[in-house]
Order: sequence, then C-alpha cells, then structure tokens
Amino acid sequence: MKYAKLDGKAIGDALRNLDGWELAEDGLSIVRRFEFRDFAEAFGFMAECALFAEKLDHHPEWSNVYRRVDVTLTTHSADGLTELDFELARSMDKAAQRRN
Repeated sequence: MKYAKLDGKAIGDALRNLDGWELAEDGLSIVRRFEFRDFAEAFGFMAECALFAEKLDHHPEWSNVYRRVDVTLTTHSADGLTELDFELARSMDKAAQRRN
C-alpha cells in the first residue's frame, strides 16, 4: 500500500492531535518515549503494538530498556512521514493508556 508523504502543515496538524509525540530534528520522523511500571508492562506494550504494526504492514524503529520504550516512526518508502505513521502512533498511544 503506497502512502503520500505529508507536507509540513499536515504533519503539524496531525501532531497537535497526539500527546507526547515530537517531530524529529530531521523532519522525517516522529518520536516518543513511553514509560511503564516495569519491564513486563513495557514488553506487553511492545507485543501489542507489534500486532498493530503487522496489520498495517508498517513497522516502528524502537528500543526497550527495562521499563522504557523509545519509538521512531517514519515511512522509508516515502522518505518521510505519511498517514500510516500517525495511524500507528494513535494505536500505540491507546495501547499505552491501557497499561497506565
């Protein structure tokens, strides 16, 4: 599925509707740090988000250290941000809310 790269206005509008996400310095990705009570909660979050990512066929760049999960979302095939990144971000936010 091909998605169009979003322009600066569309990115700004989409970011205003997300909590905790920021535009990366390069302007090509959005980033967020999620923190949980412990490793099990962080790992459970990642497992749930992996299912969303598979359904969307869109995969995050992420890392986990104990109770922290750092996420970067971008669409490599579009060389920037697309609606797919924001859809996955919204799904990740919902998964995090269920754990906090």
